Amino acid sequence: MKIYTRSGDKGTTGIHGGQRVEKDNIRIEANGCLDELNSIIGVVRSFLPAEHEWQNLLFVIQSEIMVVMSHVATPSNIRNENPNQLNLTIVSFIENKIDDFSRQMNNEKDYFILPGGNLISSHLHMARTIARRSERRLWTLNREDPLPPLILQFINRLSDLFFIMARHEMFRQNDSEEKWQHFLYKRKK
Repeated sequence: MKIYTRSGDKGTTGIHGGQRVEKDNIRIEANGCLDELNSIIGVVRSFLPAEHEWQNLLFVIQSEIMVVMSHVATPSNIRNENPNQLNLTIVSFIENKIDDFSRQMNNEKDYFILPGGNLISSHLHMARTIARRSERRLWTLNREDPLPPLILQFINRLSDLFFIMARHEMFRQNDSEEKWQHFLYKRKK
């Protein structure tokens, strides 16, 4: 079977259920952002040793993103036919990981930091921003065709997780984060 089908040469693509939509349809755009997010997570994993403690966490996240993408590709009126099941505990799983990482480090919360740091931290910041973009596109789709709330919560928590993981990586390597400025609303008057 060839990788190219030529069926998209006129600007449309197929979605779950057989319907064809424009390639810039919000459903396709949202899934494109999720695909990009999944890819940058793969980049992060490629920089980590195979035995690194984050490998399994990131594998679980990548797998769940694939399930989410299948639901995003499925119109709500036939979503019950989708054989891929969303993990009902994924949001609490992510929240627990965020809390664990936060407890392990000095988690100052009164300043903005410049994204970057070392190779892993920088790529986790990229994952954070792609997760935020994915979330924005999902909310746009949600107004047009409602998504399961779990999907929106999961992607929202992922951006928080990648932020804390980027900071935790700097902490683990004993590297300094570059502070930009204190939060204005926390400044004394």
